[in-house]
Amino acid sequence: MNDEVFALATQLVSPSYVAQAQQARRARETKFKSLLAQRRLPDNGWDEGTLRLLLEELALMDSNAFIGNAGVGEREARIACPLVRSRHFGFGHGIGRSGDIAEEQPKAAGSSLLYKLTNFLAADAIKRAGALSVNVNCLVLPVATGMTVTLTMLALRAMRPAAKYVVWPRIDQKSCLKAVAAAGCTPLVVESLLEGDELRTNVPGVRARIEECTQCMKAIAAASKHGRLDAFIQSTDKNFLVPVGGAILASCSAEFGAALIAKVSATYPGRASIAPILDLFITLLHLGADGWASLLERRQRLLPIFRERLGALAASHGERLLVTPNNSISMAVTLTSGGGGRSVTAMGAQLWVRLISGARICAPDAKKKSVAGIAFTNYGSHCDAYPVAYFTAACALGATEEDLDLFLKRLDKTLKEWKKMKPLAAESPA
Repeated sequence: MNDEVFALATQLVSPSYVAQAQQARRARETKFKSLLAQRRLPDNGWDEGTLRLLLEELALMDSNAFIGNAGVGEREARIACPLVRSRHFGFGHGIGRSGDIAEEQPKAAGSSLLYKLTNFLAADAIKRAGALSVNVNCLVLPVATGMTVTLTMLALRAMRPAAKYVVWPRIDQKSCLKAVAAAGCTPLVVESLLEGDELRTNVPGVRARIEECTQCMKAIAAASKHGRLDAFIQSTDKNFLVPVGGAILASCSAEFGAALIAKVSATYPGRASIAPILDLFITLLHLGADGWASLLERRQRLLPIFRERLGALAASHGERLLVTPNNSISMAVTLTSGGGGRSVTAMGAQLWVRLISGARICAPDAKKKSVAGIAFTNYGSHCDAYPVAYFTAACALGATEEDLDLFLKRLDKTLKEWKKMKPLAAESPA
């Protein structure tokens, strides 16, 4: 309500009460003004009432919410189910147009504004997470990381038509290779180096692979000389605690990065769902700079505690925590005995039954597996012959001390059972 409406309200309700309401409304509008002017995370997270008010205001800027609007197009943001309308706060037009996902929509000024603000907020969050000294260009995409990698590869191919190879240090995660293959590129696999317990990027191997692609040497040399990072991609669910469905393409390269992001934006075909954008927008404003910093700090604080406790528990069962100092999220514990002759992967099922999700079993088996047309040995362990079987656990963003306590308690019980399992009975002769 504007000042004139509040003035009229004083004819019906005590002016002092109206003045308080008007002051409260102005406090929220000040937050909106600061967001539009500063285009960064607010210092403190917003309350739900302020968030809902902003979303309603933005949704009312879209044509489907105009009073008296007569829509005669095929897409007029018509939503049949009230529950679906409520879930999306009335946003129905999506984002982008046929030529560019970041292009404004004539029918959806509110949706377009929300998308632009989300990109600014995401860039600010990335800076606050450790990239404070760089100029981050950012594009939030309504597809998960695999499809975002594919879009980026397609954009790079359009910018560099002669390029066809992707030098890929081996990481046994299917979406990486599938994304490269979907973009029509050829992956050149570089096996990792085993240093102690830790698998490390084979830098000499990467360099040797690059030297086989001579047409790319000028570009690689320039990148090395200037220390340029053209692009990096991260998922919104793992990094910002929203439902799966979005990813962020960002760059610290002032020139090429901006051009690449613009090309990816123009490569996306047609409109896109606003749902992943809306989730991220709401979450970032809900957290604010202080909430975001608190999440990051808690994970950093819990990491050494979890590592120490997991290592002690492993030792109590005759196992050991693998030494991987360069991995600041995941850790791994050996599985060298027990199970009564069963495959160590069976322990993963035991953990699952105890409602432990996310722990992954890696067991060297020398089997071959083909992914995107490339054959791998011992796929899942990230190398052909890791010396021991192990399981992994992560101290990821959003994990709490209660989560870790419960995991360690149930893991202790599972390992006790695993160590005591009797050998499988021999099958009777036919």
